[in-house]
Amino acid sequence: MVNARSKRRSYLSFVLPAFVIYAAIMVFPLVFTLGLSFTKWKGYGPIEFVGFQNYARLLSDPVFHIGLRNNVLIVLISVFGQIPLGLLLAYMLHRRMVKGAKLFEILIFLPITISSVIVAQLWNRVFSPVGILPTIVRQLTGNHDYIMTIFENKDFAFVPIMFVLLWQHTSLYMVIFLANLQRIPDSVIEAAKMEGASEGIIFRKIIVPILAPVVFINSILAISGSFKSFDLIYSMTGGGPAHLTEVMAVYMYNTTFVFQNYGYGSAISIVIILFIVAAIMLTKAATNKLNMV
Repeated sequence: MVNARSKRRSYLSFVLPAFVIYAAIMVFPLVFTLGLSFTKWKGYGPIEFVGFQNYARLLSDPVFHIGLRNNVLIVLISVFGQIPLGLLLAYMLHRRMVKGAKLFEILIFLPITISSVIVAQLWNRVFSPVGILPTIVRQLTGNHDYIMTIFENKDFAFVPIMFVLLWQHTSLYMVIFLANLQRIPDSVIEAAKMEGASEGIIFRKIIVPILAPVVFINSILAISGSFKSFDLIYSMTGGGPAHLTEVMAVYMYNTTFVFQNYGYGSAISIVIILFIVAAIMLTKAATNKLNMV
């Protein structure tokens, strides 16, 4: 009995501090935000309870709809762009399909080491009216009055941001895949080559199934990061012009801290969390189905 109590105390002495810290920085803010989402509060003065009014407002909020659409686009470019491209690049470097693989590995990995704020400013210099890309177009076409207006197009304003996200974050997944490829015995690939399998078949039939759990983990990272995307977009466009490049995280920040509508901003935060959980569950279900095939 004394031994059992001693073990329980030892267990609690190790677990309790970590649980208290976790509850203080994760559970309490989440519960507080959830409660705040049912109120109308400007950060000072009395708190007015409004029930589900903030959530009902989201259904008819056009700016929120734009942010949701842009977040979905980020998820798509992350899951179906960054991850497959990262896997392909990792396989090519692992199999030494290019000369100077180490150099290419460093060059591809370099963007993720740069601050997102700096990346945003660099690419702004590319897409700005007096930037590199418009200058190249003027030289090629001879039209010296050409001005890049893609950010003013409601259908394509988000395309440059998607390109920058693909350019910057693909390297992260490439490194993760590369580390896991090095754990696969060379004998597996060599045996497949002796049976006459091409590199394409080895990649599709051997590498992809083996790395399916890694694809799932990367998908979770991509989805959660997509819905929390803030720094690059806020530094690059601030959500403008006319909210065309707005995402839910930027809209939540502006609503909460710029316009001081803490209740409505909290409701947006809760919706972001729900979307992340739902997207991860869908990804898990799709991965399990892929493993069963």
